[in-house]
Amino acid sequence: MNLSEDSTPPPPQSLAWAMWGLCAAFYLLGFFQRVAPAVMTTEWMADFGIGASGLGQLSAFYFYSYVAMQIPTGILADRLGPRRLLGAGAAVAAVGTVGFGLSSQWLWAGLGRLLVGGAVAVAFVGMLKLAAHWFAPKRFAMISGLALLAGVIGAVTAGVPLRWMVDRVGWRAVMIGSGMVTAVLSAAIFWVVRDDPSQKGFRSFLPHVSPSGSIESRGLIHDLKTVLGYRNTWLLFVVPGGMVGSVLAFSGLWGVPFLTTRYDLTVVEAAGACSLLMIAWALGGPILGGLSDRIQRRKPLYMAGAGIAFLGWLLLFYGPKLSPTWILCVMAVTGFASGAMIIGFAFIKESVPANLAGTVSGLINMGTMMGPMVLQPWIGWLLDRSGSVTVANGQRIYDPAAFSMAFLPMIGWALLSFLLMIPTRETHCRQHD
Repeated sequence: MNLSEDSTPPPPQSLAWAMWGLCAAFYLLGFFQRVAPAVMTTEWMADFGIGASGLGQLSAFYFYSYVAMQIPTGILADRLGPRRLLGAGAAVAAVGTVGFGLSSQWLWAGLGRLLVGGAVAVAFVGMLKLAAHWFAPKRFAMISGLALLAGVIGAVTAGVPLRWMVDRVGWRAVMIGSGMVTAVLSAAIFWVVRDDPSQKGFRSFLPHVSPSGSIESRGLIHDLKTVLGYRNTWLLFVVPGGMVGSVLAFSGLWGVPFLTTRYDLTVVEAAGACSLLMIAWALGGPILGGLSDRIQRRKPLYMAGAGIAFLGWLLLFYGPKLSPTWILCVMAVTGFASGAMIIGFAFIKESVPANLAGTVSGLINMGTMMGPMVLQPWIGWLLDRSGSVTVANGQRIYDPAAFSMAFLPMIGWALLSFLLMIPTRETHCRQHD
């Protein structure tokens, strides 16, 4: 049906933003959980009696289940709608977070992280799905960028503010408190959010919507075979992993110990620098996404962002020793450029039929989160095998040479992200029929 021929009014923007905002709050809390380990490395290593490998694995449990849930999440979003998916996800995340805060052994802590990661995995795809129904298509890339901004607010909260709270009440109390907040949010999502404007008497922005808000589909295997038949799907599956993986492996776990070791920053200064990286990433998403919408191009900005991000990491890890001011500048530019990855969600949505938006978004988000899932433990494994480690006050300290070797996979994937953008096919911001 042509929207211009429908006399039903579009949804009020205030209503659309209110519903989307609750979903964004869930994504914010999920991002908080994702990045929180960065400022609690010493507490976790001491409480659970682990080294870099164990810490990397404990942090990565979140990503194992998160990645595994992406294809099911996309398919469930297409069939069930985002309301039930997001509400249930927030409830499970609340249970996992409280359980993690109460755990006394590494195994139980890992299971808590695993539960949280799988639960919050529905947040981003659910937001994209909701946005496709409640907002005009021309705003999709910008709204995707705002979703990233919401997430990064959570990441910034997991920097200096989280460190401040941990110093005063302990990390366990903080985790349990965040779990209780997530439980309240779950109830709010079930109460307020609706999958499609038609359920409130307004016009939907997405065609072929059933009364439940889901979209017509021919089955799981058919949907996957269809989206995998497009070249952009394969390329855009791998590309964001190098960009997002680098940002989250660094700011979410290894950035603070690296900056305190190589550049002699204090823990608070290093946490602040990592927060700046995340803030720049958050700003880059909506700005570059909005610019992409304006110029009606996806590929040039995405490719430029991948290239600049690679050069930024290369300079930070292997260039001359930088002053604190230059460290902040490099991290700001690298973070902003990495925000171009948000264009990929609009890029891939336009590359396949509209009725498969949820499925392909879940698949691409799976590729996105494979970056930190692989890089965080890989870097930790390389650090423990570098031989350049000393123990002080029960804590393991790795020298700059160890980090130089351990960051090689991160640099390699960042370069691959840039190279794989070359053969992608431009959509010119037009939806595939």
